[in-house]
Amino acid sequence: MPLGGAWDGTVGLPIPSTDVSIRDDDFKELPVWTGEGDIEKCTGEICVRGPQVMKGYWNNPGETANVLQDGWLKTGDVGHLDDLGRVTITDRKKDMILVSGFNVYPNEIEDVLTLHPGVLEAAAIGVPDDRAGEAVKVVVVRKDPALTEADILAHCKLHLTGYKLPRSIEFRAEP
Repeated sequence: MPLGGAWDGTVGLPIPSTDVSIRDDDFKELPVWTGEGDIEKCTGEICVRGPQVMKGYWNNPGETANVLQDGWLKTGDVGHLDDLGRVTITDRKKDMILVSGFNVYPNEIEDVLTLHPGVLEAAAIGVPDDRAGEAVKVVVVRKDPALTEADILAHCKLHLTGYKLPRSIEFRAEP
């Protein structure tokens, strides 16, 4: 257990002399999460800078240019910063599914799926799609053997916007 009590779901405060900024895909800084409003408007890539942050990859200027911008290291982690300065990691940018230009985070879909009483485990992945670039595919391990694709899709329609809906559903017997 962390010092001071129960875990609050965050990874905590940045270490001294470290700046943290949450950035969108255009590298625009996003607001801190105050506990009100749409948290997605505060969620983006976690970027850090400070004296302990690397200056680049050895002999690899191309990769350095991919991860460093204006002195900030783009970590590849997705999350938000709250009004107390705590960082919460919610996903990995490389795991993100890009559907018709919209960011879809697999863990959001997986969280919705595992709320269904007939689902034991679930995973969401991006698969190539001629129309949308990528589409959401889910792999589900049933808790209830009677669970159908229609059940999964109906549940997802209640909790997800249209572009986040799975376009294919695969059932597996075990994780």
